[in-house]
Amino acid sequence: MSLLLTAFLFALIGAIVFSLIGLISGTDETAIMVPLTLLVILLGAPPVAVFSFFMAAVLAKHLTHAVPTALMGIPGDTTAVPLVDHANTLRRMGMPHVALRKMISGGIIGAFIALPTAVLLGQFLGQFADFFKSSAGIIFTLAAILIAYFSKGRWVSVLMIIPFAFFIKSLDLMSFTLLEKHLSISFFLGIAVGPMFSDILFATSASAKRSIERSKPKEYNLAPETKAWKGYFPNPFKILTNRQKFFTAITTFISSLTFVFSPVGMTSLMGEIVGSRTKGAYKKSTTSLTVMNGVTESTYIAEAIIPLIAFGIPLSPVALGPASPLFNAPPVFTVDPVNNLHTYMTSWDFFIYGLIGLVVASLIAYPFSMNYARKASVIVMKFVSQEAIVAMFLGLACLLAFHEAQFVGIALTFTVAAVGGLLNRILGIGAGVQFMVFYASAWIMATLFGF
Repeated sequence: MSLLLTAFLFALIGAIVFSLIGLISGTDETAIMVPLTLLVILLGAPPVAVFSFFMAAVLAKHLTHAVPTALMGIPGDTTAVPLVDHANTLRRMGMPHVALRKMISGGIIGAFIALPTAVLLGQFLGQFADFFKSSAGIIFTLAAILIAYFSKGRWVSVLMIIPFAFFIKSLDLMSFTLLEKHLSISFFLGIAVGPMFSDILFATSASAKRSIERSKPKEYNLAPETKAWKGYFPNPFKILTNRQKFFTAITTFISSLTFVFSPVGMTSLMGEIVGSRTKGAYKKSTTSLTVMNGVTESTYIAEAIIPLIAFGIPLSPVALGPASPLFNAPPVFTVDPVNNLHTYMTSWDFFIYGLIGLVVASLIAYPFSMNYARKASVIVMKFVSQEAIVAMFLGLACLLAFHEAQFVGIALTFTVAAVGGLLNRILGIGAGVQFMVFYASAWIMATLFGF
């Protein structure tokens, strides 16, 4: 089977699976994308097919996450949180369908602007790759401090860098003593599913469960479905005004260049900048939503591609979170030494196979969201249990951890998940900080304690 056909098939799988997952509110990108991407890699998919799968997954997830955000007023995932206020404004006006169309159309435009921009910038920064590779330890440490400072926990995130590095390195030494090999996937999975696992710990705690108990089920009111276009595949350029297209193009281009910043932060920033220059509640909300969903796409795509092409080491929040398996998925991909998509793919490969993923996801997720958003939302709210989704991903984490290190891997994964998840939920030390500390832990411990 040719690589192009293989890449197309994996992109198709990624687009279908993540189009459906995006409809489920509150599904954290890292917690769902890391296990499934790891599964694709460990099943032996070619590197180019893995990349097409990931690109399709990113676009599909961030198109359909607009459905619960716009129609129900609840964020589809972490990056959708900044969009909720503007979406609720349009819901109060009785126009959630307008919010949905604007968000999805902005996402499509943002994705196709981000891909070539990221490839070109990654190629330019590649000339500094040797410096970054040789100084990886101190760069990871400095980046951990920077990301920690700008995270939700801020100073506590900075203060916990050394204790968490000590915790990670201690577990690493213990697992090496038992297995005579260093583990990586189990650590990744633990950090990724930590927030999910912490919710289970809260629910089983006599004192903590009061914070998550509810007296009655939540109620959501769905607006009626309307359709203002002919055919199955609407033209995104006809959905948006010229002003919205202009602002989306500018903001997604700029956000593609700022690959070291938080996607949520860039989404909020660009939305605020554009919103402050737009008068009228309706125009402000529709324009801001268009721009912000475009930026969610551009930041995720650029923050995965630029470090992959330029350095081969994860130096962005997305590269440290949802895209981390593209850099490090032993024994297939490794960071030290660099042996991952950076090694196996050229800049043209990234562009061509990334384009395959985006086109396939566009053909599936875009018309699906525009035509069947309400029907799909009803099915998800009635028949898909949030607990079942959590159980599915925790089960997948067990499978991958067992594949790497049998029961030691499972024990390690849930030890890291318990500690990391509680640090995330209680202190605001996010997964991005934890992933960066994981990479920096060897250098930090060697520098401070000589091991």
